[in-house]
Amino acid sequence: MLPKDTPSNLTSWQQEADIYWKKGNYTKAANLYEQAINTQSNCKSYYWQLGLILLLQGKEEEAQTTWLLGIADGEVEEVEQWTEELVQVLTTEANRQAAKEDYAVAWTIRQHIREIHPTDIHNLLHLIYLSIGIENYTAEQLNEYEIITQLKNSKVEELDQNLLLHLLNKLLVHDPINLSSIEFVSVAVQKIEDKLALVSCLIPPIYQIAYSFAELGVARKYTEILLNVVPENQEVLRTMAQFSTELTEYSLGLEYAQKSYALSKKIFEKVIDYHSVCRSLIALKGCDEKVQEAVEYQEKLLQSLVTESPQKLGGAAIRLYSSSFFFPYARDCAEKNIKIRSQVAELCQQNLEKANSQQINKYRHKLSQQKQINSTKKTLKIGYLSHCLRRHSVGWITRWLFTYHNRDKYEIYAYLQGAENRNDSLQQWYINQATKAHVYGIVGTEMAEDIYEDEIDILIDLDSITLTNSCSIMAMKAAPIQVTWLGWDASGIPTIDYYIADPYVLPENAQDYYPHKIWRLPQTYVAVDGFEVNIPSLKREDLGIPSDAVVYFTAQRGFKCNPDTARLQMKILKEVPNSYFLFKKFGESDILSELLIDIAESEGISSDRLIPIEEVAREEIHRANLGIADIVLDTYPYNGATTTLETLWMCIPMVTRVGQQFAARNSYTMMINAGITEGIAWSDEEYVEWGIRLGKDEKLRQEISWKLRKSKQTAPLWNAKQFTREMEKAYEQMWQRYIDN
Repeated sequence: MLPKDTPSNLTSWQQEADIYWKKGNYTKAANLYEQAINTQSNCKSYYWQLGLILLLQGKEEEAQTTWLLGIADGEVEEVEQWTEELVQVLTTEANRQAAKEDYAVAWTIRQHIREIHPTDIHNLLHLIYLSIGIENYTAEQLNEYEIITQLKNSKVEELDQNLLLHLLNKLLVHDPINLSSIEFVSVAVQKIEDKLALVSCLIPPIYQIAYSFAELGVARKYTEILLNVVPENQEVLRTMAQFSTELTEYSLGLEYAQKSYALSKKIFEKVIDYHSVCRSLIALKGCDEKVQEAVEYQEKLLQSLVTESPQKLGGAAIRLYSSSFFFPYARDCAEKNIKIRSQVAELCQQNLEKANSQQINKYRHKLSQQKQINSTKKTLKIGYLSHCLRRHSVGWITRWLFTYHNRDKYEIYAYLQGAENRNDSLQQWYINQATKAHVYGIVGTEMAEDIYEDEIDILIDLDSITLTNSCSIMAMKAAPIQVTWLGWDASGIPTIDYYIADPYVLPENAQDYYPHKIWRLPQTYVAVDGFEVNIPSLKREDLGIPSDAVVYFTAQRGFKCNPDTARLQMKILKEVPNSYFLFKKFGESDILSELLIDIAESEGISSDRLIPIEEVAREEIHRANLGIADIVLDTYPYNGATTTLETLWMCIPMVTRVGQQFAARNSYTMMINAGITEGIAWSDEEYVEWGIRLGKDEKLRQEISWKLRKSKQTAPLWNAKQFTREMEKAYEQMWQRYIDN
């Protein structure tokens, strides 16, 4: 008989014990099981349950002793059976605790299962998953548990596919850089049956690794692992193309882009993939004839897309924003480029609004309600959205605006994309400077909601179409006034209200074809108080350049290299005796070197006068290295921007060719706002004439350098405080217009 103070009915006392157990009253539950064991010592399940309850009380040694007592008197076969029963009891409770989100308890239980069955792959996978959740995971656990070996030896049908998928995702988010993680993933992906689910699960964290962790090489390694199991998956091929090109392996990037394009069937797929082809081609070859043809073909694809106007693009709509990104590198056709960009943006907007109608309507409703309430507010909330508020061109320039903003009149909010795991001193500076800063991964989706909840009055997009995620956020229209500034040309997104410019960076008639209202600041659309400069790593003698030689230099990346402009540069070099041409080497720039050498030889110039130099790791050294140059020769149809600012700050004369598009007028507005006109060319002929004149006239070069040094005290380009006041005035006027309308 059971003891007098326990229920006489076996089922009822177990139910009572179970109630105590689930309520966490382990003492009473344990008492019932102890009494049951005293009454029926041959019922082994009581030992399993009592030991588990003791374990839940934190009495691990007592728990193990109880289980051993239950097993001690058994034969081999009985012990095996009882062990399996014990493991099942522990597994059931571990799952129950995990469902309650008591992950630490579940982990402790599974550790005991591991002691009993050290090779149980299902339990080991759970252990790693729980370890990450309770933040006691270390990469050594993969080796300690021998989990990779166990996984290799496991049959696919033995594995919990969902568990393995979730663990892969969690591991890539938590500890992607470790070599053990890479080895684990390389084995695990081969065990996943649903390959589409595998790709969907891993691609987002892989992009986080690339851009939030800033580990492009590791991200591509994971993508290669995926590619081994899904060699014709377009998503993986596109990712490989993107990462390879960014790692300056341009030929490989082109190969993957072409493979993906060959698999494309729908017009929007062709547009996305051929954009990737153009991207790799330009990076590999500069804007040569083949690239020009590729851009023209991409334009035809875009025209077909716009004509068809597909209404169900899903996530592809976001990617289409950047589909005409490289047009300004290949041609100076402002009106034509902006028209197709705006048409594509309108198509993306239609699809995005259908997919997010409830959220967008919520924003619109609230904004209309708040308009009258906010009409008398004295402090404006200004939000800055970018993935570049760090050691990046945009980051170096925007910091002056953050420095000089009037905090009595403006609250400054920062929305930093791709910043979640990035260790960057300038990024941290921005976070510290902001009234409130939000830090996201590269694929964060909550930004629009945060902007809405923060009740931002004016949202400034610093990315334009350089990051498609930024485009989708701006398209949601979570702030009443939305502005594009600095990062690139106007995006064409219909929800953008204003595009910041100045009297020079856009032609007078630009409003005729720009979709946004152009807001021209009175002097310059950009200003800085200067740049940090380190010790140069380049010396003339190390490059074999005589001390009395004239050194021409171009500081632009390879995809700004245009054969027509390169030919003009070689004509200059030919006419200036004892002159040399330095250009930056980027990745597979042997092809670009060959292009320049071919052009030089066609102009009768020895290749010895062309000297490639390696890219340096830090911007401060790059700026110092500019001092090796006597004259900087700008690119066309895509000028320098930050590189021009740096050149002028270092007081080096330069020659720029002015065009019609924003990208072809950056250097022009900066030179004007630095107080010099020498070197501004309005035709190819003037470009060559200025290049020759500056090369031959040392006195003129000295005069320009002197003017640039003097300009640091007076010129608009170097007066970031005054520039900030002008931006703030623009914000005030934008706000007043909004309230009045």
